[in-house]
Amino acid sequence: MGYNRTKIPLISAERSITMRVLDIDLDFFLADCCPLAELGHRPSLPGHEPWEASAVRAFLENQCGLSRTAPKPGRIFETHDQALTFWEEQIAAGRLTAPFDVTHVDAHSDLGIGYPGPNFVLFNVLSMPVPKRLDYAAFYAQKKLDEANYLLFALAMRRISSLDNVRNPRSRADIPQVLLDADGNIHLNSLTAQMFAAKNGAEPTVPFRVYDDYRDFRAAGAYDFVTLAISPRYAPKEADGLVEVVGEYIRGICCLLYTSPSPRDSTS
Repeated sequence: MGYNRTKIPLISAERSITMRVLDIDLDFFLADCCPLAELGHRPSLPGHEPWEASAVRAFLENQCGLSRTAPKPGRIFETHDQALTFWEEQIAAGRLTAPFDVTHVDAHSDLGIGYPGPNFVLFNVLSMPVPKRLDYAAFYAQKKLDEANYLLFALAMRRISSLDNVRNPRSRADIPQVLLDADGNIHLNSLTAQMFAAKNGAEPTVPFRVYDDYRDFRAAGAYDFVTLAISPRYAPKEADGLVEVVGEYIRGICCLLYTSPSPRDSTS
């Protein structure tokens, strides 16, 4: 399997429409959610069988509006936090404008239910000016940013204008309620955020929709980018055959192809 490099046109200065990103995790296409495997290992197959390729294609084409004859620019990577790196690269290159809409197709919310939890973002990151929040390398160095909370960091960076979470039917409850307002939308709020609102501006309210039954989901419009995370600690090796299936819908921008489990530490 291989992906051609592609040239993506730069965004014109006149463009004002909100861009849309489809952010997929391989573990969505499993019979059930896998317990987190140890570093360097994969979850076992029994009970976590991957979907048939025909079912994956039906979901991508009928519900996400994708086409194998017109693949979208994007990337395939190992762990899901690399989506954040990809987005920042496209913003820097002038191909993606922020904030943008994200459809997160994943068995997990990736909003920080595990260590270190949402409090680091709510009480530390929100005290920072927005440009400083964009230094995600610093959060990696502090071991605060990982594949289980990268969307929470993207929200704090004010990169996301709306978020849809399309979940596996067997997904466990993992959306931190502290992130939600009375209407169920995401509003990052804390005493810290309130104290620094005069300097940083009020934290935005981000429309948030959760689809516990993926069959209820239909994409609201065409996507500008599509990415896929392998997440090897969350999916058995038998699911890797679906990477090529999903890859048929992605026109790779310097794609990182999956080779072996990463020794990165992740806890959720």
